[in-house]
Amino acid sequence: MEEEARSFLGRFAEEFPAALKEGAPLPVSPLSRRVTLEELHGESLELGRRLLAARGAPAGLSALLCQAALSQLLQNDLSPFHCAREPGPNQEEEQEVVLLESEAVQRVFLNQLIEVTLGWSQDFPKHPPPPSQFLHCSVHSIKNTRRKMEDKHLALAEFNQLLGVQSQDQCAYYAVFDGHGGVDAATYAATHLHVALSKQESLQSDASSALKMAFKHTDDMFRGKAKRERLRSGTTGVVVLIQRQQLSVAWLGDSQAMLVRGGQAVTLMDPHKPDREDEKQRVEDLGGCITFMGCWRVNGTYAVSRAIGDFDQKPYVSGDADCVTTQLLGDEDYVLLACDGFFDAVEPSEVPHLVREALRRPADPEDVGDAPLEQSEDAAGLRVAQQLVCHAKEAGSSDNITVMLVFLRPLKQLVGQNSTTGATQQ
Repeated sequence: MEEEARSFLGRFAEEFPAALKEGAPLPVSPLSRRVTLEELHGESLELGRRLLAARGAPAGLSALLCQAALSQLLQNDLSPFHCAREPGPNQEEEQEVVLLESEAVQRVFLNQLIEVTLGWSQDFPKHPPPPSQFLHCSVHSIKNTRRKMEDKHLALAEFNQLLGVQSQDQCAYYAVFDGHGGVDAATYAATHLHVALSKQESLQSDASSALKMAFKHTDDMFRGKAKRERLRSGTTGVVVLIQRQQLSVAWLGDSQAMLVRGGQAVTLMDPHKPDREDEKQRVEDLGGCITFMGCWRVNGTYAVSRAIGDFDQKPYVSGDADCVTTQLLGDEDYVLLACDGFFDAVEPSEVPHLVREALRRPADPEDVGDAPLEQSEDAAGLRVAQQLVCHAKEAGSSDNITVMLVFLRPLKQLVGQNSTTGATQQ
């Protein structure tokens, strides 16, 4: 691991031997034109991760570099980057929110990142970043037949390192967001929800409460951006947080997570759909209605009853997430997260068999070459999500599809499984 990190630092120093020159184009584009100070945290970390990932940085090293650069950025006086007030109908409200010129402030962040990285290339830390305790994550997503891709996802085994969480309990965070009416809400949630989660005081003691509050806070943050920029999109979301020997799942809408334990599918959650009896009752109690227009919809509009965004239909489309926590016993195979584009075409009970078959399929020689058997198995594991996505498309899904598998035991143990597939309710 140290050799890989040193190799990356050397390559990076050759490409960026000094700070970016004023006026030169940024090597990675900011997500927004203007940001609040709170949004600066998530957008800077995302920008740094994208820059480093595109150059092959090890994930653990990337997380530590981004956190160090952000910490330095926040020590600066950011008042020179405050936006001038723009005349308009919302001027009085905007005076309450300080907005920063994103490109200018992100240039400072990227220069801090370059400075930190150059420092590490010359003086490598005595305690290099530890490897992730989680074995493999396989992710694949496609636009499919839709005009636009509105799904976003995030796999963050280095949660503590990226977000500066000071705890001996390492957290790993995985999320899938399925946008509708545009990708803005999904992008926003993928950029900010994990940051909001890291700031919850209850994170170490009550993960369920922390996740619910992080969803709510992200929805409130997006409301401000949607109002400023006249955005109308929304997104469902499912988040898995692994902490100590607990796996917590929080969700809004019909994206889902499922666990496979000993080759058996375990139901963790019930997606929020308008025709779910308790969701229908909640909407009707608020004065809304559930109608069938090709599918069941809230007030004849959205096909989900809970989401981040969709402010024209709040509170009927609720921003309150549900959460369940499961104790990990050590015999878990993997957890799968996916949007409705997958689960509308594939039954959860089919998943264990599909994954087993994908793992047993011989690796493409072009993928592994002369690699040893262990690396060959790794390559097979990384392809699993791709094969599940292909299966959902062949089964009739025309929607965007995103599938993420987080393996919780060595892949060679899963390849040898011969369990009878079945679904069990936890």
